[in-house]
Amino acid sequence: MKANLVTSKLLIRSFLVFLILFVSVNSVKVHAQNSIESVRLWSAPSSTRVVFDLKDKPDYSFFSLRSPNRLVIDFSDSKTQVDFKKLARSDHRVKKVRTSAPKNKKSKRVVLELDGTYKLVVFPLAPTGQYGHRLVVELHDTVKPKPVVKNKKADENRDVVIAIVAGHGGDDPGSIGYKGSYEKHVTLAIARKLAAQLNKKAGLKAVLIRTGDYFVRHERKPRMARENKADLLISIHADAFTSPQPNGASVLVQSARRANSEFTKVIANREKESQLLGGAGEIIKNTQDDNLAVILADMTKEFTTQSSYVFATEALKELKKVTKLHKTKPVGLSLAVLTAQDIPSVLIETGFISNPKDEKNLNNPAHQKKLAMAITSAIKNYFTQYPPKGTLISATSSLTHRVERGESLSMIAQKYRISVRNIKDSNNLRGDSIQIGQVLTIPKK
Repeated sequence: MKANLVTSKLLIRSFLVFLILFVSVNSVKVHAQNSIESVRLWSAPSSTRVVFDLKDKPDYSFFSLRSPNRLVIDFSDSKTQVDFKKLARSDHRVKKVRTSAPKNKKSKRVVLELDGTYKLVVFPLAPTGQYGHRLVVELHDTVKPKPVVKNKKADENRDVVIAIVAGHGGDDPGSIGYKGSYEKHVTLAIARKLAAQLNKKAGLKAVLIRTGDYFVRHERKPRMARENKADLLISIHADAFTSPQPNGASVLVQSARRANSEFTKVIANREKESQLLGGAGEIIKNTQDDNLAVILADMTKEFTTQSSYVFATEALKELKKVTKLHKTKPVGLSLAVLTAQDIPSVLIETGFISNPKDEKNLNNPAHQKKLAMAITSAIKNYFTQYPPKGTLISATSSLTHRVERGESLSMIAQKYRISVRNIKDSNNLRGDSIQIGQVLTIPKK
């Protein structure tokens, strides 16, 4: 009996020792120091982004100082072996990144010496794709653009402006190809070629929203397009899937649900958001009639939605000539880049970077040029049919239409948003009969 009691006591003691050791080991794991693994810096025309890659979720605090301008970040219970001297040599906003005396022995203090006063945005990012935990610092220029003085004569016979958004950029590589190519590089290459093609055409002007390898926030893209008075926004992307089989191009438009959601936001904050509604914005902002505001805003939204779909269909028609299509009709998805209420907007998936053949083509300059030329043709065709008032295209273009099987005069009139009588008068037609292949002159509206 005594032997059993002794044995039981020994077992209990052994278990307690094991339990203490287990808790101690796990406590060490829980309280293991975080580590700043690397630091990346990206410069954009109006902002700089500094990204700290960390081993675990950051526990941090920050404050700014002036004379001289500095941003001080304290990483709690952290260490690093990063050589900060190699950073910030090519950026004009960040003069130097260095460490400083920490709050305590276990923390790490990092100081960004700045060249001026900037709007500071600091936020953590959870792991995604190839990246782990991150702390992002954004420095935004605070200089407001000078107010634009409208010149009516300058607006006459103006160019049609196309805003081109190259997807991803900077610390956001986008999808990574079957053989390791980055979507952000492919999209920028195609965007540049598209801009070059458009700028060769009389009456067309391209504006690149991203001109280099840096990140532009999604909500900024439509605003930048509006600041440049864009008549159309095109976002260039490359698709991807978990398997290498899917291939081909697609054209995406804003989903009806997202469009209605954005519309509701604009109406709810119409004093602040009136600039998002184009020409009707001032009326909507200043009117005391809520019903009138809703009607005008809804008309703007519907026109933009319809125009986006029409252009997307034209883009697919031209892309089909140079590449395989993944989807033959426009696809509606909820996309932040397409939220402009007053600018027709589409996102073009130029192919699947996860497909070996598509990836090879997307990195081929000759294929990139074919895609750019196809999109250019779609843009030219679209604006020839629907030229914005006051543009060179609307003043000089002579439009014709070749009758296709199944078309009637009423269908053609509806397509060009004119009356059947106008078509008849311009083509000396007595009746309503037309022949397949017949070329009709479409009068200007």
